[in-house]
Amino acid sequence: MTTPQNTPPAYGLTTEQVQKLQEQYGKNELTPRKKQSFLRKALHIICEPIFLLLLIAATIYFILGEPRDGAIMLVFVIGVIGIDVTQEWKTDRTLNALKNLSAPRIQVIRDGRQEEIESADLVPGDIMRIAEGMKVPADGKILEANDLCIDESSLTGENEGVWKAAAGKAEPSSDYWRKDTCYAGTFVLKGSAVVQVEKIGAATEYGKIGANVASAPESRTPLQKQTDSLVKTCSIIAIALFVLVCVFTYLNLPDHAFPERITESVLSGITLAMAMIPEEFPVILAVFLSMGAWRLAKRNSLVRRLPSVETLGAVSVLCVDKTGTITRNQMSVQDIWAPDGDTQTLLETMGLACETNAYDPMEKAMVACCEANGIGKGHLFSGTLIREYAFTNELKMMGHVWRHDGEVLIATKGGPEKILDLCELSETERQITEHRILEMSSQGLRVIAVGLEKPVDEDAIPAAITDCKLTFCGLVGLCDPPRESMKEDISRCTKAGIRVVMITGDNGITASAIAKQIGMPNADRIMTGEELDSMSDEELRRRVRDVSIFSRVIPEHKMRIVKALKDNGEIVAMTGDGVNDAPALKYADIGIAMGKRGSEVSREAADLILMDDDFTTIVDTVRDGRRIYDNIRKAVGYVFTIHIPIAFSALLAPFLHINPADLFLLPLHVVLLELIIDPTCSIVLERQPAERNIMVRKPRKPNEKLLTPNLLWKSVLQGIAVFAASFTTYFSFLQQAPYNAPLARAMGLSIVIIANLFLVLVNSSSYDFAYASICRLAKDNVMWATLLGTFAMLFLILYTPLCGILKFAPLTMGQFFLAIGIAAGSVLWYEIVKFHSHATAKHKNSN
Repeated sequence: MTTPQNTPPAYGLTTEQVQKLQEQYGKNELTPRKKQSFLRKALHIICEPIFLLLLIAATIYFILGEPRDGAIMLVFVIGVIGIDVTQEWKTDRTLNALKNLSAPRIQVIRDGRQEEIESADLVPGDIMRIAEGMKVPADGKILEANDLCIDESSLTGENEGVWKAAAGKAEPSSDYWRKDTCYAGTFVLKGSAVVQVEKIGAATEYGKIGANVASAPESRTPLQKQTDSLVKTCSIIAIALFVLVCVFTYLNLPDHAFPERITESVLSGITLAMAMIPEEFPVILAVFLSMGAWRLAKRNSLVRRLPSVETLGAVSVLCVDKTGTITRNQMSVQDIWAPDGDTQTLLETMGLACETNAYDPMEKAMVACCEANGIGKGHLFSGTLIREYAFTNELKMMGHVWRHDGEVLIATKGGPEKILDLCELSETERQITEHRILEMSSQGLRVIAVGLEKPVDEDAIPAAITDCKLTFCGLVGLCDPPRESMKEDISRCTKAGIRVVMITGDNGITASAIAKQIGMPNADRIMTGEELDSMSDEELRRRVRDVSIFSRVIPEHKMRIVKALKDNGEIVAMTGDGVNDAPALKYADIGIAMGKRGSEVSREAADLILMDDDFTTIVDTVRDGRRIYDNIRKAVGYVFTIHIPIAFSALLAPFLHINPADLFLLPLHVVLLELIIDPTCSIVLERQPAERNIMVRKPRKPNEKLLTPNLLWKSVLQGIAVFAASFTTYFSFLQQAPYNAPLARAMGLSIVIIANLFLVLVNSSSYDFAYASICRLAKDNVMWATLLGTFAMLFLILYTPLCGILKFAPLTMGQFFLAIGIAAGSVLWYEIVKFHSHATAKHKNSN
């Protein structure tokens, strides 16, 4: 793969060149996205146990000489498969849309203009800009470099950063890995560069090594495993009952011919087996999680890993950075103090210690303060920058060596405790300074110390910043005020049983002052990084239970804090934006990266990307995570409930010696009910709003099962009630008119179908009464469509030629309203249970 020649770097490629190169080289991807064909999707669904049973039932109808019933069965099978394929297609479309939203982006120069594109759209010859915290998207030659240091451990295995230089300026080397080249898959640790792309996709060095990564199998999530286990358990029970019902039905037909006895008994067994297999569970999981992720994306929370949607609802501890998350990330200098009163020297030294192209909010505020006091950039950076002392988490300070106004200056700034250690101060001067630091910090200001050294010449410049002997210039107090909504957000978290833990590199007094301003509980319980270093893991696990602020921490500390919290049984969400936050984000149960100011590395390590960097969005996302999990549970409970009347009626029929031809539900009718169950559980219940108390209850336990005993009992009782109402009505009509099984069947099935609507209204909330759901119905087009669609289907099968084809008889208006009344009574009794729960809760609260 070659790079187009004679392309002016400042202009970049033209649109015409890009189009031709994309046709030649394709996308910048390791492997192209594979699209599963419609036929393969349909075949996968048909292989599910439930559909195999349906096909067997249709075949038996044809064998019995009833081709019309067999054909109708096949039409219904196609209808149910169509619903499932449509749901899969919607899920795939949602996931692809989410992938597009989360696709890495890169700044390039095209047609002489700088623009941002998806990394996948890069072509050889593109001029791209990379900066600190980004993942390099392609192999390329460095045209310009500014303090560029890259982590190439993903390729070389060496953890040390590699300093890069522009082509022609790098030292000659025989190494395979060039110093004037950037490689795809590596991370920018420091600095920035302009790079001309040479290789993309599988042709890159990373592509050669990791071409098989995309084809690696994905492991099943805990929630998927739970649903798989439920389906398998029900399938085993279904097989056992299938055999039992076949035997009983066969023995119950002594006067029938042998072939007819076999086919009738198999049909009865299939009806029961179909009723026992809740094949909707995988559909529920896929649809609810993908649609939940899509709804979150529209609210500025981009989910990168679907299982995290479900985990969000269980978060019990939220670890957040102070700057930019709790505060606005809009620093301004609020106070300056020079012990000798020379504020001009203090300000100029502070400015010289900043980067010439400041990107850090604190440095931007410092340079702005200098300009506001008459010290412009033109004066500050008019000299020659000789060397830099880089900032590190261990040092907590940095410095620049300048030849400025004819003399050599070492301008330094950093944490007061670090800078003061390099200054020659008397005991009295030190005490006065420390008192001033305490005053500034207690006001919520971030305090930075400034020091200056003037070596006699360049040969006297110390090798390391720690070797400097500084003159103390003074202190700078910066303020990054809390976001306006933080006080309310912290209150919401506290009510929801979620601990907010502040982890910051700032000092504890400043962090505590901010925490008190926003009403954070235990704002005076602080632990420093130095204290943490002296603790064993066991002691740390004990202390993290009540510490709310961790100050002066480094990335390794974040990892230990998250691990200690997780060891205590907490579900931990962690926010981060820098390269060094990536390990902690990866280790947390939910890693939350900042979308605006976050590095590409942190975003790649995270489960969730916050598009607006707003703490309120995190709280709203947790709330929505709880809503999604609640709705998954409601749907699972609903599926159990609605399957019980079907299963019990098939199980009871042989014991009551009911002729198989007169059964309450034939396989045909089970498929008809599936056409109602699938849309109800996967569309209607997915969109249910959050419960009123969703953010005033404690987080659920991490090991809590999806199908709890309480939910199972509720579903069983509701299912038995619907079964009792529908089957008793059917059996009563059957006894009154033995030769009119179609009428008895029509009454029983009508009750089940109408009860289905009442179940949605009653179970859409575990706390609100059904009338609240009815009020919402007036504003929800989907609920209206479900209600009207269900009644339209019922009228279609009762009062059109389909009635006879489906082996029903039309109901009189009196019988129809009787069915509505019985259906309502079979479900609305649960409102009394809700009323009793409300009364009990009210009594407890009053005591």
